[in-house]
Amino acid sequence: RGDVLSTAASPPEVADQFEATVVWMDDEAMLPGRPYLLKIGTRTVGASITEPKYKVNVNTLEHLAAKRLELNEIGVCNLSLDAAIAFDAYAENRDLGGFILIDRISNRTVAAGMLHFALRRSQNIHWQALDIDRAARAAQMGHGGKVVWLTGLSGAGKSTIANLVEKKLYAEGRHTYLLDGDNVRHGLNKDLGFTDEDRVENIRRVAEVAKLMADAGLIVLVSFISPFRAERRMARELMPEGDFIEVHIDTSLAEAERRDVKGLYAKARSGQLKNFTGIDSPYEAPENPEIRIDTQAMTPAQAAEAITTWLEAHP
Repeated sequence: RGDVLSTAASPPEVADQFEATVVWMDDEAMLPGRPYLLKIGTRTVGASITEPKYKVNVNTLEHLAAKRLELNEIGVCNLSLDAAIAFDAYAENRDLGGFILIDRISNRTVAAGMLHFALRRSQNIHWQALDIDRAARAAQMGHGGKVVWLTGLSGAGKSTIANLVEKKLYAEGRHTYLLDGDNVRHGLNKDLGFTDEDRVENIRRVAEVAKLMADAGLIVLVSFISPFRAERRMARELMPEGDFIEVHIDTSLAEAERRDVKGLYAKARSGQLKNFTGIDSPYEAPENPEIRIDTQAMTPAQAAEAITTWLEAHP
């Protein structure tokens, strides 16, 4: 299922990056970089959409600048797939050129689209075979790489707990690295703000970096609010089964506001800080995390001990 038979004289093209017209059909806006499923013919693959090149005014056909697509809007975007597919341009073959996009969590059809052409870079970039692999690095390190992803509201205690966990692992001779949300925004993600689109891209970049570090054999602690389930799921799917550990640093919004160590909640409540998670931007709590830490019932030291104990029990 998903394969394509063709004549030898006229085979379809094969690629994993495209320009396409997208018709958005969901009440929830399209967010660039968010992972979706793309179904084309009988093939289903993972897909993400870049920021629209433009959206089309359906009355005048004028091309308008856009950061996202809302319900019933039409735009031209680039698509990136996680696997190459056989295709034809929609103008030549509707069966191999038309597609739908599906929300990975709700399974809703969120968009329909038409492929225009493959991007040239999809034909010019190939995987390079390497002799030193993940298993060899793990053997040298004395342990395999993992990603321990701490998510929770601002003020929940993620950074404090992650720092304590790293100290305990380091003392045990483990090779670690801590990616902290604020620290990463000083460099890798300094160009990003706090809109929903920027939050999606923030997590996409960090997930890819964490994957590379884990592949090198490190235990990577990621301390990010990471408010959306879709992006946390995307980060999980980058890793081999069992090597992504989601830790919900759980505290109530009222308690997080009471702590307000950085004064951010006060700014958000007064209107000085827009798109703040928990106030005017949603936080989607994990449904089935590997570890849940209630910071209103546990001290940071107890939380760190609980996480390291779990890691020792699940090597």
